[in-house]
Amino acid sequence: MRKNSYVVGIDGGGTKTAAMLADPNGTILAEDTGGPSNFQLIGVDQAAQVLFSVIQGCCGKAGCALSDVKSVVAGLTGAGRESDRERMQQAFHNHTRGFGTDFDLVTVESDARIALEGAFKGGSGIILIAGTGSIAFGKAPGGAILRVGGWGRLVGDEGSGYSIGKDGLNIVSKELDGRGGKTLLTKLVAEKFGLSNQEQIITAVYRNNFDIASLAPLVIEAAAKQDKECERILNRAAFELSEHVRSLTFKIEEAARGTRKKIPLAFIGSILTSENIFSRVVKHKIEYSLPQVSVIKPQSAPAHGAVLMALEQMKQKA
Repeated sequence: MRKNSYVVGIDGGGTKTAAMLADPNGTILAEDTGGPSNFQLIGVDQAAQVLFSVIQGCCGKAGCALSDVKSVVAGLTGAGRESDRERMQQAFHNHTRGFGTDFDLVTVESDARIALEGAFKGGSGIILIAGTGSIAFGKAPGGAILRVGGWGRLVGDEGSGYSIGKDGLNIVSKELDGRGGKTLLTKLVAEKFGLSNQEQIITAVYRNNFDIASLAPLVIEAAAKQDKECERILNRAAFELSEHVRSLTFKIEEAARGTRKKIPLAFIGSILTSENIFSRVVKHKIEYSLPQVSVIKPQSAPAHGAVLMALEQMKQKA
């Protein structure tokens, strides 16, 4: 194999970083993992160090030199804005140059973008992401990239873990005040987090930066036990997520000039990918109201999506 012909795809998040090295045919030759690389939390310099280390790990396992890597695409959590992607990309270049290496082609993308490519192996489709936030990404048959949502918790993120958790806290507060119905969630929150009165909840939320999204699994648990208040929360959240998909479906059909073919949809994010009452309700709402959409499992991992993008990047610059 000629020199400078390998590609590396990276999926970097808040807990770990996964990398894959492939040849020009897309065959995966090596994989490596490292620590977190969310540069919004740990800074661009430390994130750059993690990215470089997983590339080194892949090269070591594949028996190739760093100089053999032609193209790198890193999909990172927190890289939704162009200015942030450029900042991270520059930090990565600065770090690699410090080791006497500078890869020919390097692109920083959002983690959602590489997940979209991985879910359908470069083909068209929609991914619905519901983690702490919510967003839907779509790829039209012609290659156009479209999105709905992703406005953040203060403006949007309907149907997300944060939104579900916030609504959960709301019904707990109403029960404790005596202005709302009883809910099993109040007991679950007290048992798991030790929050059983107004002072404890206010202190946790407004002073101690309590992770509101961490309540979402408890809302789902209570709803599975037929808690009416929590069932209503999940029904509203499922409707909001289905509206994300509805809007994106119409955008894709418009981009495809009205062609109504089956559009694959993949769920991303633990509250949707795990088997639970919420994921079942979301799937039912989408497939019932949008018969042209078919819910499938992602065909490959986000890191593989980054590999596909790195290959395309290399082809375009050839």
